[in-house]
Amino acid sequence: MSRVLALWCMDWPAVAAATAAGLGATDPVAVTLANRVIACSAAARAAGVRRGLRRREAQARCPQLHVATADPAGDARHFEAVTAAVDDVVPRTEVLRPGLLVVSIRGAARYFGSEQAVAERLVDAVAAVGAECQTGIADQLGTAVFAARAGRIVEPGQDAAFLSALSIRQLAAEPSLAGPGR
Repeated sequence: MSRVLALWCMDWPAVAAATAAGLGATDPVAVTLANRVIACSAAARAAGVRRGLRRREAQARCPQLHVATADPAGDARHFEAVTAAVDDVVPRTEVLRPGLLVVSIRGAARYFGSEQAVAERLVDAVAAVGAECQTGIADQLGTAVFAARAGRIVEPGQDAAFLSALSIRQLAAEPSLAGPGR
């Protein structure tokens, strides 16, 4: 049975916007689309900024907030370094969206000794290019994506049990799983 590893870089649009603006990882950053916050950094969340807030409300909650307009092409360009780092460890990476990728790890788990060892190598490779991430491993692609959001390895055959504990709101949170063909 083939197992899938999902690698999720939290708040990727905010990370890419901060990088493009030359800001540090601890600066508050929010990315907006149609005057609404669609992503924000941990520093911005600590100041009260949340997804769905209007731009002005976000700026009122955090006056030093750097606001950037959504740039999907820029997000993808900045994610190429992460994809290349992952590809150096495990080949045939599939990018679901900038900030989220999946890879089959059956062969890599045999080569490195375990699924946990593969996950640790990938986290280290991504950290080497200056990004933070979480990994999740499961039998199916969708389950691996949700496991990455939780930072968990789902035991073989336990996908249904893992998913049953999630709310519908959590299951609907990942847009890359709802596209055509998924």
